[in-house]
Amino acid sequence: MAHYELMSIIRPDLDEEHLETTVDMLSTTVTNAGGQVENVDRWGRRRLAYPIKGYADGYYVVVTFTGQGPISNEVIRLLNLSESIMRSIVVRTDPA
Repeated sequence: MAHYELMSIIRPDLDEEHLETTVDMLSTTVTNAGGQVENVDRWGRRRLAYPIKGYADGYYVVVTFTGQGPISNEVIRLLNLSESIMRSIVVRTDPA
């Protein structure tokens, strides 16, 4: 099993209910793609280095998970379909 980190930036204009739903959706997406979520770390609202889709702030969430095969491609593909998520990146954290 490979270890990964998924960092996502969620739109800052979502209310608490939609924000919780979006964070839960991150874990569900990883699980549906065949991964196993280890930790969900909410960094909170932070200033962006440059505007993304007209927003100067974003809500950061980091999900640590394990999986096999091309799981990172599937997770990114599924997250790109969501309008609530501005940016996402998956990084493999296994030592070389």
